[in-house]
Amino acid sequence: MGNSTSLKIVVAESSVIIRSGLTAVLKRLPSLNVHPVEVTSAESLEGYVRMHTPDVVIVNPTFGGWFDVNGFKERHHTHAEVRYVALVSSVLDSNMLKGYDESIAIYDDTEAIAEKLDRLLACEGEEVEKEGDGTLSQREKEIVTCVVKGMTNKAIADKLFLSVHTVITHRRNIARKLQIHSPAGLTIYAIVNKLVELKDIKAGDK
Repeated sequence: MGNSTSLKIVVAESSVIIRSGLTAVLKRLPSLNVHPVEVTSAESLEGYVRMHTPDVVIVNPTFGGWFDVNGFKERHHTHAEVRYVALVSSVLDSNMLKGYDESIAIYDDTEAIAEKLDRLLACEGEEVEKEGDGTLSQREKEIVTCVVKGMTNKAIADKLFLSVHTVITHRRNIARKLQIHSPAGLTIYAIVNKLVELKDIKAGDK
């Protein structure tokens, strides 16, 4: 997701300190143009999602006593593209996090929050690969091609309309899947798998 894209994020949290603090952090994320909306009650959240289509809903699993994320999704099934992130502010049973697409904790730093949101949004419109699966997604293949052509993360982000954070996250996933941690290794992989031709590597990105 590029920097110019406006990202609508709803923060559902009863604590004003946590809610306002997270909102302030979201506004400062360098890779995302975030427009956060704070809601303080389950009724307000229901009303907002009915009227608007946020990109992300960040909600405390204990919001309103207990937030039924799966029930909420069913009631708003027309907004299937909305991602739900658990805001963890206390020790929770892991079962309470089922149904969420991601989770962030109040002790996460700005970089960790940005990386989690970028990873979440990088999956939009793409087939999500299983953890440990050595198969690259189409987007990851595009990024490998750009890397072996000598393009910087910024150039790749601009070309593919992504944020730099998203490119970095993809590159980490690629390295994990292939167990290749150098551009030279990626170049060999790209040639063997016919992602690029030798003339493309020599010519670079034009």
